[in-house]
Amino acid sequence: MEGDSTTINITETPKERKGKAPLLATPPASSSIKPVVQKAPKRGYKRGLAILDVVLRIAGIAAALGAAIAMASTEETLPFFTQFFQFKAEFDDLPAFTFFVIANSITAAYLALSIPISIVCIVRPHLVAPRIILIFLDTVMVALTTAAAGGAASIVYLAHNGNSDANWPAICQQFTDFCQEVSGAVVASFLTVVVLMVLVVLSAFSL
Repeated sequence: MEGDSTTINITETPKERKGKAPLLATPPASSSIKPVVQKAPKRGYKRGLAILDVVLRIAGIAAALGAAIAMASTEETLPFFTQFFQFKAEFDDLPAFTFFVIANSITAAYLALSIPISIVCIVRPHLVAPRIILIFLDTVMVALTTAAAGGAASIVYLAHNGNSDANWPAICQQFTDFCQEVSGAVVASFLTVVVLMVLVVLSAFSL
């Protein structure tokens, strides 16, 4: 009949429904999103390195100052029958020993003056400029102290062993106290070199 309208219902089969993708993906739940929080670098280890730096500088002062004093106070006079004919050995008889005393005195003075800069690194562990200054100056002191200790060590070796090719006799059989004191001073100076090298490494780690 004319007034009747025919309605056709089209239903989707499961296969057709499975092949269609949603136009907009559903947003994930807000609870599953975890914000990324960047942790601030810890200051504890840098402050600990700065405290160790101060302790090592005090130890370096003791070693360098002890080496300089031991060498500067070294002398020995061999006893003979007459006071007008004596053999005497002093540190300033050899330029290498004189340079040794001056270099170790400079190193001890530098380490004492550098302690305030190291204390600043304890208070402000993230400052870069003081560490760069300490690395540069510590490296210079390593070179100076190594040169002084190496030069003195070569003289001590000759004093103990001599040199048959150059007809240089060993004098430590006569000047036993003199050789023992200068040998101890050289060992203390090399300990100062080791301390300075460790200080350079600590400053590099702090940076």
